[in-house]
Amino acid sequence: MRLATAADEILPLKDPRVKSNPAYLTIILLSRVITKLGSLESINPAVIENLFASDLAYLQDLYARINENDTSEIQAVCPKCGHKFDLEETEQGE
Repeated sequence: MRLATAADEILPLKDPRVKSNPAYLTIILLSRVITKLGSLESINPAVIENLFASDLAYLQDLYARINENDTSEIQAVCPKCGHKFDLEETEQGE
């Protein structure tokens, strides 16, 4: 996931799906800022719509931690060994 731009937060407000259902903003916003999700080649609103509720909640929390804090550092856990470490979020392409 990358840091959100102003366009990421503003442009979805013009989407008819958001106008008819404000809760859909989360779906479009996450589909814009998630850069990689497992082995999927592309991320779009349909992918986000089909996530389990707990996975969506996790991604919403991650979005908040990355975009609403003064730091771009997040705590990560190695899925193989369970080691906890701090990970600095970088812009896509760095």
